[in-house]
Amino acid sequence: MTLVQLEYIIAVDTYRSFVAAAEKCFVTQPTLSMQIQKLEESIGARIFNRSRQPIVPTEVGVEIIKQARIVLTESRKINELVQLENGELEGELRIGVIPTIAPYLLPRVLGSFMQKFPKLQLQIWEYTTDKIVSELKVGLLDCGVLSTPVYDQALIERPLFYEPFVAYISPQSKLVEKREVTSDDILSDKLWLLTEGHCMRGQVLNICQRKRSMDPHGTFEYNTGSVETLKRMVDSNSGSTILPELSIEDFDEDRLARVRYFKAPEPVREISLVTTHNFLKKLAIEVLEKEIIASVPKKLRSKKKKDVVGFE
Repeated sequence: MTLVQLEYIIAVDTYRSFVAAAEKCFVTQPTLSMQIQKLEESIGARIFNRSRQPIVPTEVGVEIIKQARIVLTESRKINELVQLENGELEGELRIGVIPTIAPYLLPRVLGSFMQKFPKLQLQIWEYTTDKIVSELKVGLLDCGVLSTPVYDQALIERPLFYEPFVAYISPQSKLVEKREVTSDDILSDKLWLLTEGHCMRGQVLNICQRKRSMDPHGTFEYNTGSVETLKRMVDSNSGSTILPELSIEDFDEDRLARVRYFKAPEPVREISLVTTHNFLKKLAIEVLEKEIIASVPKKLRSKKKKDVVGFE
């Protein structure tokens, strides 16, 4: 049994294909298949059911692969120990970030982070929460920046900051006359929402949930794909939307005049750095955590007098 063989079975389990796994491991498919077959012969058990497509592990294979992930993770900590001793950051850090935070947080962090640690290669993907969680569990991501809590015992959540939600209203909206708004106010107006699959959609609905059941003709019928599109829909049409506060920092005076904060306790989303329990790249992730916290306004670092909104 070798570490390479364990790497190969993990790749097949991750991609559910011998061909795709071979490509990701930079070997030929016959080489990968031969090594997995040798491993199966040496332990006397079938790891994969090859008669099904996509490939799936056998019952015992599931447990073998689970243990293989632990073994490989522990083996990779040897290099990490050397980095910790030397205080250097090298290699890759693979990060998943939800689309409603990436454009507003990453520009604050990446420039200084890459200057301080030029030997560390950042690989960043914008994914939905479900995609980040699944890729963390199979080891395709080292950490995720997303809205929490996600209520998954396989994950560790490190809260970074608490970002308020604000209402953004059109000039024609009847909410223009108000200095602050409530969920009742939002219910009375057309509301532009993100499409299904975005955790922020669930949070916006939860902000209004207490009163929504009293209004069977609710206005949750306008759906779009990005925070930037939400802004443009309000600018070009009637109605309102709910935005995360970091997304309004580039607003001019005209647009800022149409932003309304919620009455206390203001609804916020908790943004966290998320890893699995047995995660690698500890030093890099700790440094990233500090850089993110330092990059956001101080008022966002406390959840005092704030109401953390879930998305389930």
